[in-house]
Amino acid sequence: MHNVIQLILTSLMTFLLRAFPFLVFQKKETPKVVSYLGKVLPYAIMGMLVVYCLRNISFLVPSYGLPELLGVAVTVIVHVWKRNTLFSIISGTICYMVLIQGILI
Repeated sequence: MHNVIQLILTSLMTFLLRAFPFLVFQKKETPKVVSYLGKVLPYAIMGMLVVYCLRNISFLVPSYGLPELLGVAVTVIVHVWKRNTLFSIISGTICYMVLIQGILI
């Protein structure tokens, strides 16, 4: 029962958070600061995620950070090549997982 209540509350909060901007800015012009944040925040968040994912790399232990660096390189190369975010993330993840599961570690 506890899990059902938790699921309902999480779903409700997700819906309310998604609906909030539409309720606040119904037919008004979007403020410039909100438009600006909508343009710059995705890049800032992606940068933070890269730093977060790579923060624990140790270049002094065997594998020397190669799986992580090769995974990032594959992600960047595939993204520049195909311009498809989902495909590039999946490609880099698969590369990283193959490397840590069987080749480098």
